[in-house]
Amino acid sequence: MPGAAQPLPSRPAVRPAACHRRQGRRLAREPATGRVLGSRFRGKGCASAEGTSDPAPRVPAGARVVMVEAALFVAGLALLTGGGHLLVTGATALAARFGVSSLAIGLTVVAWGTSAPELAVSLGAVLRGQGEMALGNVVGSNVINILGVLGLSALITPLVVSRRLVWHDVPVLIFLSLAMWALAANGLIGRVEGAVLFAAGIVYTVLAIRASRRETAQTRAGSAPPPAAAPAPAIGLVLAGGALLVLGAHWLVSAATTFARAYGVSELVIGLTVVAVGTSLPEAAASVVAAARGERDMAVGNVIGSNIFNIVNVLGLTALLSPAGVPVPQPALHFDLPVMVTVAAACLPIFFVGHRIARWEGGVFVAYYAAYVLFLVLQAERHTALALFSRAMLFFVLPLSVVTLLVVVGREIHLRRRA
Repeated sequence: MPGAAQPLPSRPAVRPAACHRRQGRRLAREPATGRVLGSRFRGKGCASAEGTSDPAPRVPAGARVVMVEAALFVAGLALLTGGGHLLVTGATALAARFGVSSLAIGLTVVAWGTSAPELAVSLGAVLRGQGEMALGNVVGSNVINILGVLGLSALITPLVVSRRLVWHDVPVLIFLSLAMWALAANGLIGRVEGAVLFAAGIVYTVLAIRASRRETAQTRAGSAPPPAAAPAPAIGLVLAGGALLVLGAHWLVSAATTFARAYGVSELVIGLTVVAVGTSLPEAAASVVAAARGERDMAVGNVIGSNIFNIVNVLGLTALLSPAGVPVPQPALHFDLPVMVTVAAACLPIFFVGHRIARWEGGVFVAYYAAYVLFLVLQAERHTALALFSRAMLFFVLPLSVVTLLVVVGREIHLRRRA
């Protein structure tokens, strides 16, 4: 009709320019019509060809992996804490039921249980061809058990050290540490050496339990025996705690190793630091819980027993079952193994003085472990501060520590002679 307003022809809706470009990429268009074919990177509020709203951008795969590993790390810590509580509770009940001292339980049952993660990790490492990680796990765990775990436990409450530890178990640990260093001198710990170490672990366990039962019988002579309780609940707690410790350590070590390898760290350094810290968390959880509950004999005995079992059982069984043995790299032979022996030997004078570990001594232990880890990090990064740090430790910190130990031990001997 003339003069009437004609309706405008319909035309396709114009998509905003922002919808056509996401994260630096243009959307593909059909050559003939110019129609947008689509993209994985659609903006919020942009309509698709069907008229529906586009989904939000997906989380990158790398970020999802980091979130999963972080969740495993936190869950592993939670399982380790709960497992340590159950293990100590069950072990204490077993000690009362069978007439064995809490020290002997710490040296045997708790030490066996808390060394299970080291055994699982070391066996898995050698079967995957990562022998250096297996050795680093044992050496690093023994260092952190004394400097880190004992130090942290002593900071919570001063620890009492029994005469048996001073005169029997600590000398055994020193001897086994020296033997491990000697067996590693040729660069390999083979199946024969592993069989010898594992047999020594069985003998030590049997002798420790027998000696403890004799001491307990002498202590209770003339007194009424304690009421017998059913051992099944205590055994169930020990088994449940051990299972939680193994699972928690596995999750934590898996996550921590993934993070460490992202920075290109060697297997030896990963074993000495990340894996050793992760597998030593059961010892830390068990010892800290025992110290907080007043079982201070068990706290110290767990650490010494775990270190002994790490050498004779973990390293021994790993070398025995490994087809090619456990290789010993030169850095571990010339630095880390001597550090492990020195740390074990340092226990003797400290335990001898007053048969206790004071809070300030625990603080010194923790500080030394921090210095050890810092040295490993500087060495792995080839940092320019490594030479200065090494000279400060070698010519100032270590001589000062030796002099302090000699003075304290001399004073203790003088006081005992006067008494």
